[in-house]
Amino acid sequence: MIAHTLAPVRAASADRLGLPRSLPGAGGVVLTFDDGPHPEGTPAMLEILAGAGARATFFVVGEQVRRRPALLREIETAGHLVALHGDRHRLQLRLRAEELEEDLVRGSAAIEDVLGHGPVWHRPPYGIYSPAGLRAVRDHGLRPLLWSRWGKDWRKFTTPRRIARRIAPGVLPGDVILLHDADFYSARGSHRRTAGALTLIAAELERRKIATVLPV
Repeated sequence: MIAHTLAPVRAASADRLGLPRSLPGAGGVVLTFDDGPHPEGTPAMLEILAGAGARATFFVVGEQVRRRPALLREIETAGHLVALHGDRHRLQLRLRAEELEEDLVRGSAAIEDVLGHGPVWHRPPYGIYSPAGLRAVRDHGLRPLLWSRWGKDWRKFTTPRRIARRIAPGVLPGDVILLHDADFYSARGSHRRTAGALTLIAAELERRKIATVLPV
């Protein structure tokens, strides 16, 4: 169980569980957003991404998809990838096996009902899998993905520049970047700081000629 809780921050723990934190063969940086779709945050990220010619993967929450299906379609229409973050934003360690199974099925169905196809990639809330949760994800043929760089953009007192400084200077092709396009489960208004940071991160990637790619 210790390895499951340390996997988001310790490469050795993630490796032991077969959980990728980076994708070395991806050909660029994998930019990801959790917790949406959000009525303000998601459109803001989409606008910045469009301006930068960047592509991203959005790990969405089923309960938010059901509230804003049009935004989910907008994500995919813009050329980005939709992935699953769960049906509700709950720590897997607190859920029974049957609850984890139900969450996975409902979350996948929410996406399929809107887009006509289910997700391929999965990331749990807080990046923490329980043994039963990881087993359920794999049993359903989903591929887990954590992250190698994060801006801790959910914090109340952070700033766009601080978020970007955590990510941009040392980023390399194959890195998976974690950001959030919503503030449903974090500090109110945090998506605005993320939008500011995304502009800085995109500029640094462009300066260094590092592409943003989708996981394959």
